[in-house]
Amino acid sequence: MRCTKAIIHLESFKDNIKAIQSFTKPGTKMCVAVKADAYGHGAVACAKAAVSCGVDFLAVATVDEGIELRRAGIKTPILMLSICSPEEIPSAVRHSITPLVFDKEYIALFDKAASQRLLPKKFPVHLAVDTGMGRIGCQPEEAAEIAKYIDSSKSLKLGGMQTHFAVSDSTTKENRAYTKQQFTLFKKAIDSVRNEGIDPGICHCANSAATLDLPDMHLDMVRPGIIVYGYYPDMINKTYLEKKGTPINLKPVMTLETEVSAIRSFAKGKSIGYGRTWTATKSTEIAVLPIGYADAFFRRFSTAKVKIAINGKPYPVRGRICMDQCMVDIGQQNDVKRWDKAVIFGAAEDGALQTAGDIANLTDTISYEITSAVTKRVPREYVD
Repeated sequence: MRCTKAIIHLESFKDNIKAIQSFTKPGTKMCVAVKADAYGHGAVACAKAAVSCGVDFLAVATVDEGIELRRAGIKTPILMLSICSPEEIPSAVRHSITPLVFDKEYIALFDKAASQRLLPKKFPVHLAVDTGMGRIGCQPEEAAEIAKYIDSSKSLKLGGMQTHFAVSDSTTKENRAYTKQQFTLFKKAIDSVRNEGIDPGICHCANSAATLDLPDMHLDMVRPGIIVYGYYPDMINKTYLEKKGTPINLKPVMTLETEVSAIRSFAKGKSIGYGRTWTATKSTEIAVLPIGYADAFFRRFSTAKVKIAINGKPYPVRGRICMDQCMVDIGQQNDVKRWDKAVIFGAAEDGALQTAGDIANLTDTISYEITSAVTKRVPREYVD
């Protein structure tokens, strides 16, 4: 196995799910997001671990992601959160991947595909309602009409209704009010469907932040994403939840690590890397690591004061991060040896001194981007 690898702690993943389940009332369903290869952690392995914890749904973004799970033998209901092309719809139906729908044209395509399959039962779809995210969904006042269209279709049934919050991870007064407004609009949409005599099915809107912070918005099912992988959603962080009196200890599931492949002596005045952006101000030693921006250790980290842990100590990156390698200043010492493990981010027990969230804070992004960008050429090692 390549020395640059991602260690995936499935026990931590399952511990996170169990901790999140303690935040929900008995009978509340859970849909765990495993889209984008489980945020970079490996969709099949994480999906199987989630199913072992009793989750009710898995969420993907594409038909191919859903098919990957089905081919791995996973029978748990799968919810597809994004829109697919007409050419993909027959495959979605064939593999029992539940879509989000919100307009008659798209619904008709699924109805046609389901009719052609001659299914023993009507194919479930979930009605997406746009309450303020501005991405996909019908307007709340259109929900009843669209629900009636689904209900009157030949081969479809309304299996659920959903919306997605835009700022539930914020604690500002303005954003709190916006989330409450979204929830109110969603409840009105649900009521309008019920008033037509139609069962809205499983109603769900609580993402990671709302799952932890807004229990009144859990409804029939919650949809945790980043929190199952060990990261808090923005302002709904560990400190906030402790002060609120609802603490939860989330464990980072992924550790990204590599090894020191070479150690080289640099004299004062010698430069390093593309663009000669760093020049030694004194004699030092530079460790070369076989990890670069093609492994999700991005070029922009070069100037962000991101440090790498070797033998429990932090060392700064020098020069520009390359596609496949980077250079680290280890100073004039003998602590670091060739082939020593170097940890980029992750679990403390793996020697990490920072998490993906820490790097995200340094580089003006979010932990989601850091972990989901770890490419396929980085092998995953699964640890129970």
